[in-house]
Amino acid sequence: MKRSRSSLVHQVTYATKNPHKILPHLRRLARDTWFRLRTRDHVAYYRAVMKSDTARDPEGAVGSHTHKRWLALGRLQFDYLLEHGLKPECRMLEIGCGNLRAGRLFVGYLYTGNYYGIDISPDILMAAQDTIVKHGLGDKLPYLTPVRDLRFAFLPDEYFDVVHAHSVFSHSPPDVIEECFAHVGRIMKPDAWFDFTFDRTEGKEHQVLREDFYYRTETLIALAEKHGLRAVFMEDWENRHKQSKIRITRRRAG
Repeated sequence: MKRSRSSLVHQVTYATKNPHKILPHLRRLARDTWFRLRTRDHVAYYRAVMKSDTARDPEGAVGSHTHKRWLALGRLQFDYLLEHGLKPECRMLEIGCGNLRAGRLFVGYLYTGNYYGIDISPDILMAAQDTIVKHGLGDKLPYLTPVRDLRFAFLPDEYFDVVHAHSVFSHSPPDVIEECFAHVGRIMKPDAWFDFTFDRTEGKEHQVLREDFYYRTETLIALAEKHGLRAVFMEDWENRHKQSKIRITRRRAG
């Protein structure tokens, strides 16, 4: 069972087993407090987190502490989507594209102009441009756009075949996730699908600082259904990555 990481028992036990991580956690706690005091909402807060992390290491900012791990996690996401229906002709939106850890593979695979990446962090999108240059992907014309929210107001109706968000909702409070669910159906084609990962708990839903959020599967499924979407837990993802995955599709009329 995936238990609460915010409980005092978990924190004491974890610190006892991993004393070398105590000082980094205290630094993270101090940064969290500083950003909380200086930002007005979660998006502004997390944009500040990403600015700080990207300045130190763009690959580390997206959760990859070595280049080998960065490559492996990008390949993992890419291979899974290929197994589950991604085709070169698909038009794809990647929410929280980061520095194109997986995006570089999607850009190279999809037809020219079919990849759209959005992120709340302008700093990580600058790193994404470096990835495009490094891997010679400029002629594939990827679209990279900084955003303030997940309303997708600048994107056209029924435009995308695939929407993808890896390790985005694991850093998002419920109102940000609901905002996405309320608007993503509009930009999806009738047969499109939206895959996202999340940190799953089978106990009480909780957060660690303001960065990491843990949800029950049924909570996210119910939230999607509230906005006319059908959500399915992807069991075959469970042994591939520490986060869980849900696939969303539009409900058919009638």
